[in-house]
Parts: sequence; structure tokens; C-alpha cells
Amino acid sequence: MNKSQSKYYNTACLMDQALLILLDKKDFDYITVKELCEKAGVNRSTFYLHYESMNDLLIESIELLFAQLQKKYENLINDKDIQQSSLEDLMYFRPKYSIPYLEFIKDNKKAFMAAVKDPNLFRVNKMFNEIFQKCFEPIQTRFNIPKEERIYMMRFYLSGIHAIIIEWIKNDCKDDINFIANLIEKCINARDTYDH
Repeated sequence: MNKSQSKYYNTACLMDQALLILLDKKDFDYITVKELCEKAGVNRSTFYLHYESMNDLLIESIELLFAQLQKKYENLINDKDIQQSSLEDLMYFRPKYSIPYLEFIKDNKKAFMAAVKDPNLFRVNKMFNEIFQKCFEPIQTRFNIPKEERIYMMRFYLSGIHAIIIEWIKNDCKDDINFIANLIEKCINARDTYDH
């Protein structure tokens, strides 16, 4: 990385951090460029050198958050554990997997709430899919799920889980994380849970 790239990266990080701090205090729609620049300690001209609008900055900040989340899952789910765990322990969204995810969302709920308001703009579904396809593809392999079925099964799981999480975010993440994690597991295993 050359000096100018490093300077750009550091400035972008300052603005990303400033946005996330401001999102803890107010809705995205009410954050101004002036306010953001003051919090980041940069000039307005610097902001417009890097971004055309606040939406561009928010997209970058959301992508940064998803990259952190993806890294968290890469540390949580490793090939050795996947190969040695029982199939029951590898169920996609047991609390072992969903609780760190839900904690991360709750810690960053303002940013996620902004993204939920316009999911197409922020490519939320694409980012969810990238994370889970990368993290859970080895689990699908252990279950011997045929390759041609994997994308459909993953979309099925993600659509339902995503709907629960969006509802939880809209409710300001008020329900307990363990309750939501168990609800996701219950929904995935609905046939086993209610078929008695």
C-alpha cells in the first residue's frame, strides 16, 4: 500500500467510525455531512473527495461490518471442527452459531436498521448470502447435500432467518438474544418440534 492509499484508508476509517458513533445517537436520515465531518475531524471537501453522498459512506460502513462478521464466523467455524463434530452439532443455526451473530447485530443495530430501511441499496441480502455460503458450505458437504440443491436450501434458510432478524431489528432488538436464537432453531426444526 503506497502513502496515498494509506492516507485514503485512514481517512475512510475515521469517517466509518464517526458514522457508527453517530448512528448510536440518531437515525441515519438525520445525520448531516457537516456533523459527520466534525465527528471524524475531516473537512467537508475531504468527504466529497471520497464519497458522493452519505449513502455511499453507509454502504462502505455496512460492508466493513459484514467483513468483521464474516471474520468472526471464520474463526468460529473451522474445517477441523466441522469434520470432527457430530451431524447434530452441525445443524446450521444452533445457538452456538446464531448467538454470536445476533450479538453482533445488536451491537451494531443502528447501522443494520439503516440498512434494513433500504436493503436493495445496501445489498444486505447479497452480503448475508456471501457470509453464509462461505461459512456453511463445508457443513452442507458433511450432510451430503447434493451441490445442485445447496443454493436453494441456503436461500430457504436465509430468507426465514433474515425475516426473523429484520423483525427483531425493527423492534429495536428488545427481545432477549437467547429467545431469538432458540426461535430460529425452533423454526428450522419446526417439524420435529411441533409434530408430536
